Amino acid sequence: MNRISKVFLIAAVSIALLAVSYYVFSRPEGFLEFDDPYHRGRPLAEGKTFMVASGHPLATKTALEILSQGGNAADAGIAALLVLNVTQGEEASFPGVAPLLYYDAESDRVESYIGAGKAPSKATIEYFRSRGHEYIPTLKYSSQLIPASPDVIVSLLKKYGTMSFEQVSLPAIRIAEKGFPVHRILMRNLNMNVFKRIGFSVLLPYNAEIYLDRKWWKPLYHKEIFRRPRLAETFRRLADAEAGSKRNGADRNRALDSVRNYFYEGPIADRIVEAHEKNDGTITRKDLAEYFGAWEKPLQGKYGPYTIFSNRTWNQGAVVPLALQVLEGIDLKTMGHNSPEYVHTVLQAIELAMADREKFFGDPAFVSVPVEGLLSKEYAAERRKLLRADAFGKTPPHGDPFAYQKGNSETSFDSKYSNPKKADVQSEPLRSSKKVARLTNPENVSLLTSDPELSFWEKSGKVGRDTTYLSIIDSRGNSLSLTPSDFPQSPMIEGDITLGIRMTQFRLDPNHPSSLVPGKRPTITPNASMVFKNGKFLMSFGTPGGDMQTQATIQVFLNMFVFGMDPQTAVEKPRFRSLNWPDSFSPHSYYPGRIELEKEIFELHGKTLEKLGYEVIGRDVWEYDFAAPCISLKDPITGKLYGGADPRKESWAEGR
Repeated sequence: MNRISKVFLIAAVSIALLAVSYYVFSRPEGFLEFDDPYHRGRPLAEGKTFMVASGHPLATKTALEILSQGGNAADAGIAALLVLNVTQGEEASFPGVAPLLYYDAESDRVESYIGAGKAPSKATIEYFRSRGHEYIPTLKYSSQLIPASPDVIVSLLKKYGTMSFEQVSLPAIRIAEKGFPVHRILMRNLNMNVFKRIGFSVLLPYNAEIYLDRKWWKPLYHKEIFRRPRLAETFRRLADAEAGSKRNGADRNRALDSVRNYFYEGPIADRIVEAHEKNDGTITRKDLAEYFGAWEKPLQGKYGPYTIFSNRTWNQGAVVPLALQVLEGIDLKTMGHNSPEYVHTVLQAIELAMADREKFFGDPAFVSVPVEGLLSKEYAAERRKLLRADAFGKTPPHGDPFAYQKGNSETSFDSKYSNPKKADVQSEPLRSSKKVARLTNPENVSLLTSDPELSFWEKSGKVGRDTTYLSIIDSRGNSLSLTPSDFPQSPMIEGDITLGIRMTQFRLDPNHPSSLVPGKRPTITPNASMVFKNGKFLMSFGTPGGDMQTQATIQVFLNMFVFGMDPQTAVEKPRFRSLNWPDSFSPHSYYPGRIELEKEIFELHGKTLEKLGYEVIGRDVWEYDFAAPCISLKDPITGKLYGGADPRKESWAEGR
C-alpha cells in the first residue's frame, strides 16, 4: 500500500469513527409518548364545568386537574404557569414577566395585576451610554429587569386562591424532575447549527448547561425526554419556605409571604445580587427587597356590545380596544373576510393605534398617559378620518388624545361594563378620507436588521424567543388571562433562574414614553385581554408574539364577532401583520410600509396589496411569527364553555 493510500485509509477510518462517536453520543436516553398538536387542526373544545386553553398540553391538563380537585381559576392558573415555565422555559421562563387579568364572579369585577418588573436602581441611560451602547443589549446582566412573576404568584394566591404554593407547584416539580417530551417549538428554539451551539456555550455557559446539557454537539429529537432538575429544586425550596412558615404557626397569607421573601430577600436574592455585583450588573439587594407589583383597575374600550379589557400602559394591551374602536361602524363584513379591502382597513387601524402606542404608552407611574382621551369614542372617530385608499407608507401620525380628556377617570365609561341600548357595529360604510395624512419617520430607530452594532450572536440567532399564554374559566365563573414570558438570552442565575432581557424594551431616548428610568417599568409586549358582552363576562384570550400579539388578538376578535366564527376556527384562519413602526425590542428595527401575509392571503391578494403601496412579504402556512392565540369562552345565555388553541404552536384547549 503506497503512502497516499495509507493517508486516505486513515482519513476514512477517522471520519467513520467520528461519525460513529457522534451517533452514539448524540442519541437521546429515551422517549415519551406525546401527541404533539403543533401544526395540526383540532376540534372546538367544549365543556360544561370549566375550560382551559394554554400554550402547552401539559399545562392545560395540569390546570384541569387542579380544577377537578376543587381549586379555582387562581389556583389552576399558578399551577399551569409553573408548568409552562418548565415545558416552555426558553419562551416563558421562571421568574419573568406575567401580565394578568382576573375576573372574580362573586364581585362581578375584572382586575389587572402589574406583572412587569421595574428597572434596577443602577440602570440609567448614562450607565448604558458610558459603556458604548446605543440601545440596551442582550447577553448581559444589565439586560435584566427586577423579576415580577414570584410577586404575581403570591399576590394572586393570597387574594383569590384557595390552595397553598406547595400544592400548586407539585405538578411542575414532578414534570421538571421526571422530564417531558421535546416538542416542535422547543426543537425550533434550541436546534441551532453546531457553530451557534458552540457560541451559546461560550457566551452563556450556564444557560447552555441547562438547555444543552453540556452537549453542544447534540441536537434535540422529537419526543425525547427533557428534564429541568435545577428548576424543580428551586420550586421545592420555595414550597419548603412556605411549609416551614406554617410549622412555625403562620397563617395561609403569611406562609405565602414566606415564598415571596425566599425569592426577593432570601437565598435566591443573594445569588442574583452576587452575580450582578461581580459582573457589572445593575440589580441591588434593595431593588429586590422593595419590589412589589399591584392590583389596578384595567383599561377598557367598546366595540358594539363588547367591552374589551386590557392592562394599563406598562404594556401594549390597550392597542386592542384602540384599534377596534377605530374600526367600529365600518362595514367589515361586507368587505369579505381577509379580502384586500378588509386587510387594508384593519392594517390601517392597527397602524394608527401603534402610532399612538409609540407616542403615549409608558409606565403610568412615570408618564402622564391620556387614557381617557385615547379610549374615547370621539377620539376614535377623529382617527377614523385618517383611513385612506392607499397604504400609509410610513408610520402614520399620532393623534392628540389630550384634547379628548374630560376628567381624571381611568376609562371613558362606567366600570360596570355597561350594556348599550343600541349596538350596531355595522351601521356606517367605510369612507376613505381624501386627506393625505402627514407621515413621520420615527427617530432614533434602525431601518435595517443589518445594524452595524449587532453582535455576531444577535445576527446569527438567539436561544429562545416569543412568549406563551394561559386562559381559564372555573366552575364558579371566575376567569384568568395570563401572559408569561422571558427567554435565556442573558446570563441565568444558579437554580435554573432566568431573569430575561425585558430591559431591552426600554429606550435610551429620554423623550420616549418608554425611556429608561430607575424604578420604571418598560412598555412590554406581553399583555392579557378579556371581553364582556352586554355587561356579562364572555371570554378571556391572549397570545404570544411580540408586536404581533395585539394584531393577532384584533384579528381573532373580528373573526369571531364580525364573521361569526367559533373560537377554534377563529384562531386557525390565516393572518396578516404590519411592521410599520419601530420594533419593541432593541435595536428597535423599523421597516416602513412593510406587511407580511400568511400563504393563503399572499397568494390571493399579495399583488393587489402591493398596488396599494405596501411592501408585501409572503410567509408560510401557520407561521409561528403570526402569534398563537388561546381562548376560553362562556356563553352568557346558555353557560356552555368553549375553547380554542392555535396550531401555530403546541397550544391546547380542553374543557370538562
